[in-house]
Amino acid sequence: MITLKNLTKAFGKQRVVDEACGEFEKGKVTAIIGPNGAGKSTLLSMASRLVTPDGGHVLIDGKAIAEWDTGELAKRLAVLRQANSITMRFTVRELVSFGRFPYSKGNLTTEDNKVIDKAIDYLDLKSLENRYLDELSGGQRQLAFIAMVIAQDTDYVFLDEPLNNLDIRHSLSIMRTIQRLAHEMGKSVVIVIHDINFAACYADHIIAMKQGKIATNAVVDEVIQEAVLENIYDTPFTIVEANGKRMCLYY
Repeated sequence: MITLKNLTKAFGKQRVVDEACGEFEKGKVTAIIGPNGAGKSTLLSMASRLVTPDGGHVLIDGKAIAEWDTGELAKRLAVLRQANSITMRFTVRELVSFGRFPYSKGNLTTEDNKVIDKAIDYLDLKSLENRYLDELSGGQRQLAFIAMVIAQDTDYVFLDEPLNNLDIRHSLSIMRTIQRLAHEMGKSVVIVIHDINFAACYADHIIAMKQGKIATNAVVDEVIQEAVLENIYDTPFTIVEANGKRMCLYY
C-alpha cells in the first residue's frame, strides 16, 4: 500500500496541495478527480517522487519513498506522465522494451522478451509491434506507452491523464485495460482523470480534490452523488442509473 500523509506543496505563494492524505491499495483502481488547478497532477508527482513535497510523507509498504533506492523504486512503481514526446524514432516493441530497463539495464534477456511479448499481447498490439510510433494514431501510441508500463511489472502504476485527446473507442480500451491491471493482476492503479463517468464506471475508489485540498476520499458510490459533485465542481449535476452504474449528467 502507498500512504500519503499530510502532503503539502507550494509554487511561489500559491499552495497547490494542502495537507493531502490518502491510500492507494493493491488490486484497486483509484481515480483522482477535480477541477483544473485542483492539484491532482502535483499530488501524483509527489506520490511518485517526481516532485519533492514541502511537507508531509509518502510511504510505500511502510517505508518512506525518499529512502528507496532509485533502481529498486523503479521495480515497484511505474509512472506515465501527461507529456510523452520522444524525438528518436522507435518501434512499438522498442518502446515497450524500455519498461525492462530497471531489470536488464538495456541487455534484454530471454525472460525480458517474454515479459515484453506478454505486455504487447495484453494490449492487443502484436500487429503493430514493428510499426514506428510516428506511424500510429494517438490512441495506438498511448496504448504502446501503457504496454511499456505493464512491461515494467510494478505493484503500483500511476497514469496522469492518459485519456487526453483520445476518441471514445481508445478511451474505453484504455480504461478497461486499467481495470484489468488492478483486478486481474493485483496492481494498484492510480489515474488522474477529468471524465467523471469513466471514473464512476471503472474506478473502485475516488479521491476528489478542490483548491489543493482533498474534498472527498471514498468508494465510488459515495462520491458519485449530486451534492458531493456540485460541491467539488460548483455546477449542477444529475445522477442517473445505467447498467448498474451511476452516471453523471451536467449542464
